[in-house]
Amino acid sequence: MCADGVLGGHLLNQGSAYSYRHGFTGAARDPLQHALPLVYTEPDLALSVLRNTCAWANPDGDVPYALDGHKQPRRELFQPSDQNLWALWLAAEYAAATGDLAAFAEPAPFHPASKASPVPLGEHLRRQFRYFVDVVGTGAHGHVRIRNADWNDLVLDEVGGDRAAMIERGESVLNSAMAAWVLPVYAALAARLGDAETASEARKIGERLRELVAGEWNGRWFRRAYGPDAEPVGDDVLWLEAQPWAILSGAADPDQAVALLATIDKLCRRNSPLGARLQWPSPIGERGGIWASINATLVWAAATIDPELGWDEWRRMTLSAHSAAYPDIWEGTLSGPDAYMSPESGRPGQTWKLPHLGVAMQAWPVGNMHSHAQPLLAYLRLLGVQPGRAGELRVGGGGAFQSQVLTVREDGSGLLRSSGDVTVLPPSGVPIHGRGEIVWP
Repeated sequence: MCADGVLGGHLLNQGSAYSYRHGFTGAARDPLQHALPLVYTEPDLALSVLRNTCAWANPDGDVPYALDGHKQPRRELFQPSDQNLWALWLAAEYAAATGDLAAFAEPAPFHPASKASPVPLGEHLRRQFRYFVDVVGTGAHGHVRIRNADWNDLVLDEVGGDRAAMIERGESVLNSAMAAWVLPVYAALAARLGDAETASEARKIGERLRELVAGEWNGRWFRRAYGPDAEPVGDDVLWLEAQPWAILSGAADPDQAVALLATIDKLCRRNSPLGARLQWPSPIGERGGIWASINATLVWAAATIDPELGWDEWRRMTLSAHSAAYPDIWEGTLSGPDAYMSPESGRPGQTWKLPHLGVAMQAWPVGNMHSHAQPLLAYLRLLGVQPGRAGELRVGGGGAFQSQVLTVREDGSGLLRSSGDVTVLPPSGVPIHGRGEIVWP
């Protein structure tokens, strides 16, 4: 984490080959998701990262894919359809855990390239919500448009077909499922900030997307996307990234959630010591692999439905699991990349390289924030720590965690130190309202 002398706040670059080999900071979603566990260890720094990454955006809420080596916005390579969601998520999680609503009234800058005056942080977020709704928008099926990337930067290459038509008319079930969880949580923050109109709209859109995702169940898993001619993507291939969000958003009913996790266990996790593969059947070559960002959400989705699977998947994410499975591969010991190759790839335990595109994680396969931040976030989720749809902070137990602001004990008791008014929902199910030091038995 570095203090940013241009944009203010702190830059939390995901590092590794992206920064040290290729010289850019990206994608914007990455500092936002890496700051999520900081909400519970260094909340002031989590806020600083949120302010900094929001400053990348245009005044209309368009967050660029990356900043180049000269710290200039880059939009020409990818125009992802998910990036606003990560900012709304981090903001909502920060507010639920700290109660620091005053932070959202403080002026926050835009990138100097925008030549725009600062606006309150809460207004930054409202504009990002509007950009997601009005510009990213939805397609013929009502799902979020895929544009030329959603979470997967190469999703259009993997889907195949007419690229231009896919950008124009393709739809991402993944981003619909993620938005179905994020938007109601953001709505709670908007309501607390006095923006009832935005809160109401966010809830309605989130519910509509949840219903649409529920309709993508094919009897085994949830589809991944829709092509430009309304053809479904993901009936014959299980794309892991969409599945946890379908569970977390409530699109999967209880029986579907249990069956889906069992299918993932059987197909994606079998004989994979580092965790679930991104796709099944697992592609041979550089595609697919095992991605910490996605497996963290899998752990979270399994936490209350199949805790044994959740804990096992979390252990597979750790550096110690990599060292045990691949003792002769140096990356994945003290640090690691954002993804590992699957057992059937020919280079299991190493990471990806795409020389035809001029990029390779294998060129600098350590120092990536995903290998450190995602296991920590997944661990907190296993302990039941997460924001709720009413703006509350939910906490559980089953493991121990302690920082300067949060203590969770195995028996479910704990302590939270907040700077503003918060509501804690402990295992007892009885909400506790307060500020400062909040203790629950």
